[in-house]
Amino acid sequence: MPDIVFTPDEFRYMQTFATLTGVTPVDCIVDNQFDRIVFLVRPEDVGKAIGKRGFMVRKLREIFKKQIEIVPYSENIEEMVKNALAPARVMGVRVVETPRGKVVYVRVNPKDKGVAIGKDGRNVNKARLILKRHFDVDSLVVV
Repeated sequence: MPDIVFTPDEFRYMQTFATLTGVTPVDCIVDNQFDRIVFLVRPEDVGKAIGKRGFMVRKLREIFKKQIEIVPYSENIEEMVKNALAPARVMGVRVVETPRGKVVYVRVNPKDKGVAIGKDGRNVNKARLILKRHFDVDSLVVV
């Protein structure tokens, strides 16, 4: 995992998240394009972070005035791609080193392509942000 330097805002969001949910996030990514905060947490902490019937997510949304997304973190790039694009069914992940950088090709179930991309590209953008930050991926292609 590359060294991640948190901005003061990210640090504050992570502290509030941990205090409220009792879960220490692995990372916090502020996505201003879609007015949301994406928290990466250990897979075993996802339920606690979301809360009963989504209570914690709603509470965090009220506090931060932004959409909140919680994604299970994995150090395995293929697993991370699947987690970031869920609930789309990922059929395969291929990482290719090119002269322009690292490219990840993701094959999804054809019925799930719209879900993987998301409205206005929001899901694929979330996956790109996570992969860039944690795996130094330059490009993500959904096929």
